[in-house]
This record gives sequence, C-alpha cells and structure tokens, in this order.
Amino acid sequence: MDRSLYVAMTGAGQTLQAQSSVAHNLANANTTGFKAEMAAFQSVPVQGAGLPTRVNAVSQGLGADFSPGAETSTGRELDIAVRGQGWIAVQAPDGSEAYTRAGDLTIDSEGVLTTASGHPVLGDGFPIPLPPYSKLDIGSDGSIALVPLGQGATTVSTAGTIRLVNPDPANLERGPDGLMRTKDGSTPDTDASVKVVSGTLEASNVNPSIALVRMIELSRQFEMQMQGVKNADENAQAATRLLQAG
Repeated sequence: MDRSLYVAMTGAGQTLQAQSSVAHNLANANTTGFKAEMAAFQSVPVQGAGLPTRVNAVSQGLGADFSPGAETSTGRELDIAVRGQGWIAVQAPDGSEAYTRAGDLTIDSEGVLTTASGHPVLGDGFPIPLPPYSKLDIGSDGSIALVPLGQGATTVSTAGTIRLVNPDPANLERGPDGLMRTKDGSTPDTDASVKVVSGTLEASNVNPSIALVRMIELSRQFEMQMQGVKNADENAQAATRLLQAG
C-alpha cells in the first residue's frame, strides 16, 4: 500500500499531540506564574525500501517559554513575584527540590509557608514555619520579617528567607506536577541577584488569542491529514479494481 496513507495517519496523530499542548496552555492562561509549553513540527524522512519520497511531520516539544508574564499588584502581604530571571524553591511531593514562579503563597494548618498548590516553600534547605503574627513583610531578597502576635509593632523578628535560585533555563524541564526541575538532577546555589516584589503576582505568559489561532490552524491541519488518509484509501481501492479488471 502507498506509504502516503501512513504519512497522513502519522501527521494526523502528531497534530492531535500538538493540539493537546496548545489546550494545556489555554487551560493555564490564568494560572499564576505559568510558563507556556512550546512545540514545533519537524520533517523526518520515512525510512525503508524504495525511493525517499515520503516525509513525516513530527511534533517536537521545545520546552517552556521562560519569558516573564505581566505583573499584577494585589496588596496581599503573602503574594510575591520574581522580578526578571529566577525561581522560588519549593518541596515537591516526593520530597525533592523543585522550582516555581507561582508566588501566591499561603500558610497551611501547621503554620508552614506553602504555595497555593500546597508545596512547602524552602528556606535554607527546609520548609519555612511561621509563628502566629500580626504583621508580615517579605523583602526583595526573600527575607521574611514579622511582628509576633501579641507583640508591639517595634518587635520585629526574622522568620527565615525564601530560597531564590537562577539555574540555566536550558537545564530546566517541567515535571508532571507542573513544577520545574533540573534535567541533570543538580541543585543550583541560592542566587542573591534574584529579587522578588511583595504584594504582586506574575500572571501566566500564555497569550490566549495566539493560542486560539494556533488551535484553529491545527484543526485545519488535522482535517487536511484526514482527507489525505481518505484519498490514499480511495486510490488503493481504485488500483485494486484495475488489477481485478485486468
């Protein structure tokens, strides 16, 4: 059978895979600190006997788009946004260190500082516990100063410092839990040049309009590939009838 059928079938499957990536981006268009997933089609010659007349289009992930999202002022004392390059270190569900730009922090029932998704924020290698307080302030270096509950406004203590890192973007990959990790398993050092802004959140860097246009383009590509499958099948049936007539 003509390999064009398999080329069209592969193209349709890869287009569905690309649509899944775009849909994932659209679903996270309002997720704090989310970085869009990038993908592109690559031409791969079909290997095998015969002339090299067929080329598959394969969707290949290009990693995340690390460009910053828009900053929105919230005035909330536990909201922070990383200014420029850098990441907030958190503890992943498996206990390992991972990284996020989602700065909508909160305090769990045990008094530990966590992200909105429940991942403990790391200080000097450990989660940061916060005692009851009446006022809290997060400095640009991630240091947490607070006024203990029941104390005067002049009684300020340091509860810890959020670990801020800036690993090589080429060495980062997104895990199934949405957190970033280093590809080689290394642990980057704390980077004093990474700064955060308190009372501010970084929005997702997904552009919904562009993502929707891309989804429409992929839908049309899928229809074209399916038409190719149909044409290859019709050609095969016509060739079979000619051979039977002969």
